[in-house]
Amino acid sequence: MKILTLVARILLGLEFFVFGLNGFFHFIPMGAPPAGVAGIFMTTLTATHYFYPIAFLQALCGLLFLVNRYVPLALTLICPILVNILMFHALMAPTNIGPGILATVCWLIVYWAHRPAFKGIFAQKSPA
Repeated sequence: MKILTLVARILLGLEFFVFGLNGFFHFIPMGAPPAGVAGIFMTTLTATHYFYPIAFLQALCGLLFLVNRYVPLALTLICPILVNILMFHALMAPTNIGPGILATVCWLIVYWAHRPAFKGIFAQKSPA
């Protein structure tokens, strides 16, 4: 299980670090925006510079996964981004959902290894 967690953490880190940096440096050619609603959505995110904070968080969390520091924090910060990736592909561009599914599976594996760090979040009653 430790090897599986290590591989999942490294894959998650590489995926988000590389794609996060690509948001700033554009070293992976993206091509034309997809047609239809997905294209409108992507164009809007780009025009409003909404991608920059997302790219920063992706790169930061990817780096945290790669150096194995603050992994529960990285899992928490990357989760809403991962949900948005999945929702975008499920609802607007389902043909390219593979990397999102891979990242989700890796996220679940890494989360499972670090679930004691989240014990307080799932408490039914707060001590205060």
